[in-house]
Amino acid sequence: MRRHKRVLALALSGLMLAACSHKDKDAPLAFVPADTPYVLANLDALDNDTRQAIFAQVDAEMPAQVAQMKAQADQLQATDPDMAKYLRTVAGEFDGKTTAQVIQNIGIDPKGYAAFYGMGLSPVLRVSLADTQAFQNFVTKIQSDYGKKFDVVTLGTQSYQRYVAPTSHLQFIIAVVGKQAVLAMLPDDAAQPLLRQVLGLDRPAKSLQDSDTLTELAKAKGYAKWAVGEVDLTKLLPLATGGQDPLALALLKARAQTESAKTGEPVANLIQVPATCQTDANRIAARVPQVSMGYTTLDDKHRDMRFDVSLAGDIISAFNGLKVELPGLGSEPTAPFEVSVALPMSTLRSFWGAQADAVAAKPFSCPMLENLNESFSSLGETVQKAAVPPIGDLLGLHVALDSYTPNPNGGMPKFSGRVVIGTNNPAGLLAMAQVTSPLIAGVKLSDDGKPAALPAQLTNALGESGWAAMGAKSLGVAMGGADESDKLADLLKQPGGDTGDLMRMHLDGDMYANWIHLLEQRAETAASMAAAANPDSSDPQGDQKNTDATLASTKAQFAAMESEAAHIKAIGGSVKMGDQGLIITTHTELK
Repeated sequence: MRRHKRVLALALSGLMLAACSHKDKDAPLAFVPADTPYVLANLDALDNDTRQAIFAQVDAEMPAQVAQMKAQADQLQATDPDMAKYLRTVAGEFDGKTTAQVIQNIGIDPKGYAAFYGMGLSPVLRVSLADTQAFQNFVTKIQSDYGKKFDVVTLGTQSYQRYVAPTSHLQFIIAVVGKQAVLAMLPDDAAQPLLRQVLGLDRPAKSLQDSDTLTELAKAKGYAKWAVGEVDLTKLLPLATGGQDPLALALLKARAQTESAKTGEPVANLIQVPATCQTDANRIAARVPQVSMGYTTLDDKHRDMRFDVSLAGDIISAFNGLKVELPGLGSEPTAPFEVSVALPMSTLRSFWGAQADAVAAKPFSCPMLENLNESFSSLGETVQKAAVPPIGDLLGLHVALDSYTPNPNGGMPKFSGRVVIGTNNPAGLLAMAQVTSPLIAGVKLSDDGKPAALPAQLTNALGESGWAAMGAKSLGVAMGGADESDKLADLLKQPGGDTGDLMRMHLDGDMYANWIHLLEQRAETAASMAAAANPDSSDPQGDQKNTDATLASTKAQFAAMESEAAHIKAIGGSVKMGDQGLIITTHTELK
């Protein structure tokens, strides 16, 4: 028996060693410390078909993005010519090129691996290269076109380039290490041990690859291996407020010097960080310990993602067993735009009231967090006021739009759709509305969900036909064509939310594009009105250039958004409280 156990143990050991041997010791994740506060990486490369489909989408949107960068450069020319020049330089590298050409010119391996992570708070990006010389040529060209060369520094046998920004006390470094590009932002006085770790000259005692953290996370949450990320707030917040992290200290010093120049207070006093900051940071992090994310579907037609927000036990228990009786919250949206939001006011009041009481009993004492005390105090007062009907009876809100057309003259837009309010007292809400608006004083509704026509005086004023209906715990209104009456009746029959459901949303691509166009028109109108309101100037030509640049930048931004929207068939999402915290999903379907 003992012999068999020894054989089994040896066999298992051999399997484990074989599994470990498949790990690339020079993969980006092998350089990421296991205790990093944040990381985003791919655990596998995209297949060729999916990669080509994504490239095609990016190619279609690239011209608008380039135009936007150029327009932003024009807008910044007068106030920040260096940044304007940088934007034009970057835009020039993408202008007229396909995604595949850009990747080839930079030297990135499209089938390789990458990791974005923190060495403490300092961000580091490691990317696999297919052509190291191409990457070095790209960096040289960018610096040459920009007109500012980075310093070349050697650490041991490894050289790297760096640019120091004195006022911010930061340095930006670029290096080619083996077959990887390394980019990082560090304090300008970064100690040699930190630099060696960033460059990979010294390996972490235990890497994220050794721990299999992301692999296990992807398996547990259903994330695909193409992009998996995690932010550990129990590590990040104490680093940000504790006064020990090098990057946090550099940023604190920069702020302190600015404040000292204004007030005369010595910098040494301004950079002191009380020990209570660490305690308060740990206290906040205990409420929201971690956030993770990853794709669940990524192909030529779908880009679906999931975000998980872990929460403290009392937050979860307050909401994960909750079932909100809001019609439509438990069914898939079908209108061009439709959103259901759970607002169980009784539960929300109890929960947020308890949070306000907890902060009042034990206020935050860290100077940079003291404003939270006032925020929670105001919150406590607000939730008490929310007890008054009809707010106190609120359960949620459901809005569905079938069409929306703006009025070119600026009046009431033409629309069709439905609005349903979930409430514990729909009859009381109706009575209050009738007192407020005599136009609906004569509307009589029973709680059977059957629509009744709104008074002609009201519908004539709105320019649309309208109906109202009341359910056992809902009150709804529909406007538009005759079929809206039936749609309202159907909506009131739809199921409420399942356990933990908090929100559901859908927006189709055509309505999304229509809204972008509408926002663009309003932005252009606002810009023109602003220019007309300030006709006097000591430099009218200069002001006109600024106005033209701002308008061009606005148009370019909307052009980029419209270009993206043209390829979207639908966008959706949901929010649910699960056993470990919030589960947020997004769905994007492409044409």
